[in-house]
Amino acid sequence: MGTIVMSGTVVLVILGFGNHVYWLAAVAVLFLYLQYGRSPSAPTGRPGGGPGGGSSPGGAMPADYRSYRDRRDMQAKWERRYRRERPLESRRQEREKSK
Repeated sequence: MGTIVMSGTVVLVILGFGNHVYWLAAVAVLFLYLQYGRSPSAPTGRPGGGPGGGSSPGGAMPADYRSYRDRRDMQAKWERRYRRERPLESRRQEREKSK
C-alpha cells in the first residue's frame, strides 16, 4: 500500500510542475496516508500499546490480560465520573436499562 501511495505522490509532484494544484493533491494524499492509512508498527513500551488503554481498535481482543485490565479500569473510571457529574442523566439511563 505504501508503495502505491508513494508512486502516486511522485506522479502528482511531477505533474505539479505544470499545474500547482497537483502539488496540493500530493500533499493531501501523503497527509491522509500518514494519518489514516498506515498500519500500526511495532508498539512502544508494553505489549498492549501505549499508556492508557491498549492497541486493540474497536473492542477487539486485547494482546494480553494487563492491557484488557487497564482498559476495563479506565472505562470504569470514566463511567464513575459520568455518574458523579451527571446524576440525573445517569438515573434516566438506569431506568431505561431496567425496562
